[in-house]
Amino acid sequence: MKQREITAVMDEPLPPNYTLDSIRPPKYWGSPGEPTPDPNAYQRKAVTSAHAIDLSANPPKLSARDSAAIGPSGAVVHGRYGELGEAASGIPLEYLALLRPAAEGAAAVRLVCEASKVNGTGTLLVYGATQPNALAAVQLASSSGMAVVAVVGGEGSGDDEMMDIVKGLAQEPGTAVPEEYALVKRNFRDLVQATVHGEDLGTSPQDADAMLAEFKANLVDYATTFPDSLPAAVSPDMLTLDVTARDRDNYRSNMEEYLSQFTAGSPPINKQLLEAYFTKEHYATFKTKFGTQTTAVISGSEDAAKEFNPAAIVRSMLDDPAYPLDEEATAQEEVEGAGPFVPYYFSVLDSTKIQKGLEIKKGGPIAGAIIAVTPDLQVAAEALDKAGPSLRAKAEALQFLTDAQRNAFAAASSVATIAKEAGGSIYVVGGSLPGLTTAEPTDADVKEALEGMEIDDMGESRLNYFIQIYRAGDYPIYADYAIHRATEALAGPRQIVVTK
Repeated sequence: MKQREITAVMDEPLPPNYTLDSIRPPKYWGSPGEPTPDPNAYQRKAVTSAHAIDLSANPPKLSARDSAAIGPSGAVVHGRYGELGEAASGIPLEYLALLRPAAEGAAAVRLVCEASKVNGTGTLLVYGATQPNALAAVQLASSSGMAVVAVVGGEGSGDDEMMDIVKGLAQEPGTAVPEEYALVKRNFRDLVQATVHGEDLGTSPQDADAMLAEFKANLVDYATTFPDSLPAAVSPDMLTLDVTARDRDNYRSNMEEYLSQFTAGSPPINKQLLEAYFTKEHYATFKTKFGTQTTAVISGSEDAAKEFNPAAIVRSMLDDPAYPLDEEATAQEEVEGAGPFVPYYFSVLDSTKIQKGLEIKKGGPIAGAIIAVTPDLQVAAEALDKAGPSLRAKAEALQFLTDAQRNAFAAASSVATIAKEAGGSIYVVGGSLPGLTTAEPTDADVKEALEGMEIDDMGESRLNYFIQIYRAGDYPIYADYAIHRATEALAGPRQIVVTK
């Protein structure tokens, strides 16, 4: 009865003018109104300016020159460079507060390239890579095509996360290492040379016949040492029965269970048959068995051998003259339309084929070095400069420095020495050091820094910073706290910026 009533209702014709538009949705459905503000909620103030910390002042304070603010007309005004115009549109104010160190990095890269007469090529050495000016140099040089070997100073080398970040910014073949690595000058020199000339992937061909002869000799020795007459292929001391008479029966049964987890011993291997019939093709096929077994075990396949005995596989190859060879491992023929055959593993038949199709990136000749002045490096350099020219006076001055100051000077010296020996130029950013030239930014360098900060359509930029922001506009006490954090002995690798 109920079914009939439902059917009758569904078959009933629709009234005239009864359409989907007959009933209008409520007004709030199309355009929801403004939510009712919570009177207890704090409303953040709009950010109108960003300031870096001036650590050179006594006492340290918020920098008026290294700051960026939105003017009455809506344009961004920098405390050092004035109105930035359209070039600053779309760039966060926090980045613009670091425009001066970014311009210094751009100036240093430009001067190194001009002095070495290279245009976006070569290898660049950078010390103090977590400093804002050196970090800018690393990124701008890498984006222009140079290989950068960056050394992170002691103030940031202990931060594993920051080390990985700098290493990622120094694009391949460039890299980044902590300050402690540069103290061992030989290792650091080898790293620089590997970047300049490309990493050696072992391109010298190996003698396949020599490898096969070595394998045969090892197999014969293995079969002699671990014959299948032993319970397992283990050291003889594991088979020694060293227990009392009353425990002997239980010990033997437990040992049989224990030894069953090890590979069984090798069946007898006839040395003459091995020399005569085990060829390079057999050896290549033999090596593929390990990959097949590993894949089967990991995937839980039923094809996985319950007892995988490599020596027994060789014996089965010798017993069967028609043993099937692995076609992919032995043929190595060119695939039509796909270019030359390139194995994804070491090839016994031709050890040089693994190198085909692999591009070994090379940084090229050393163009120069950029050294960022860190607090420890500043103290050490000034102390040694005041000590005088004699080695004894310098050695005595070093004794009164802290370990961090000595390490900073030694690492920076290592960078400068390699660049000088290669005929490259050396420039200083973020201050001055005795005997070295400081890079002074020009208007073109400021423009280059702004272009590097510009965010493209993909949300990416060539120049990035890692900033810790303190919103003093909302909480004024944050300005004093930011200055306190910036003056700590280990302030961290991030740049501190205060917004108002």
